[in-house]
Amino acid sequence: MSAPGQRPGSASPAELHAMRRAARLAATALGSTSPNPVVGCVLLGEDGAPVAEGHHLGAGHPHAEVEALKAAGPSARGATAVVTLEPCAHQGRTGPCADALLEAGVTRVVYAVDDPTPEGTGGAERLRRAGVQVAGGVLRELGEHVNELWLTAVRRRRPCVTWKFGSTLDGRTAAADGSSRWITGAAARQDAHELRAAHDAVLVGTGTLRADDPHLGLRHDVPGTPPLRVVVDRTGGIDPGARVLDDAAPTLLVVAEDAHRPRLPHGHEVLALPADGHGIDVAALLDELYRRGLRSVLLEGGARLASAFVARGLLDRVVAYLAPMLLGSRGRPVLEDFGVKNLAEGRRFETGEVRKVGEDIRLVLRAPHGPAAGPR
Repeated sequence: MSAPGQRPGSASPAELHAMRRAARLAATALGSTSPNPVVGCVLLGEDGAPVAEGHHLGAGHPHAEVEALKAAGPSARGATAVVTLEPCAHQGRTGPCADALLEAGVTRVVYAVDDPTPEGTGGAERLRRAGVQVAGGVLRELGEHVNELWLTAVRRRRPCVTWKFGSTLDGRTAAADGSSRWITGAAARQDAHELRAAHDAVLVGTGTLRADDPHLGLRHDVPGTPPLRVVVDRTGGIDPGARVLDDAAPTLLVVAEDAHRPRLPHGHEVLALPADGHGIDVAALLDELYRRGLRSVLLEGGARLASAFVARGLLDRVVAYLAPMLLGSRGRPVLEDFGVKNLAEGRRFETGEVRKVGEDIRLVLRAPHGPAAGPR
């Protein structure tokens, strides 16, 4: 219940604290819920003390509100539900959360972010019509942040693309002789694996595959579901012994429509897409990944593939690990040419978080457009 004199659209200190807890709960499922968002829910009793909590584990599983209601049992009657996303009003693989809250006797709902998708919107209004107090937009920025990947994807109708790279201060990813291990330190590499675990797919090109033979799985004891490994190889000439073709996680090999389509072991898949002299149509690739239910892609290399995404304006975020080192002009650059002739044509990003990771600097940049919302 709201405190005496509290306006329906405001939030008490207990509700604000609960929203922060709900956001932390939601974040634990990053990389596991697509095509659904991550959502956390905390139930508060009439005295403002927590009664139960829950979060969405993945598509097909109960939503966060239902998990919390199940944990609360009869204690849910008269409670306040604090949720990171507006409770849904539609019947999908699970029932409408708004109806579940009503049936449980919840009398107040506080949520951070409106669900603007046709499939999910309307839950707040259904609750209001039934006499439940509803406060929306509470700690909205926090709710947007925890669901940034999903919100961006559903607003763009394609996966959110994060470009991750480690480089020297002068933008070099390897020395002139090709050596690159290790430009960044152990702490940065650990952090990068946690970033990988939060995404649905990890994407590399042929150059990275042949130079480094990356595994693209989760290491350093990072928990979570290994992302889909996506390799762009225009000609289909992948080495049958490449580490990405083991059975640790599925791999999608993307080739040109006129290319050789190799037989892959362990049930990995070959996808043929349009291509031109500049390579695979990366916009078509994102469309196909979105159709398959993937909502976030971590682009890890290399310079040519990253340049294709930059040129098409298809980067949403950049996570850069900058090492305190210089290699000079003979080192390998982080990007190839993508057609910029002057400063006015340069791609600018908005600076986000900056922090030290070991001896390196972790910098998060965002494209100058905001995130969004979509189906639960």
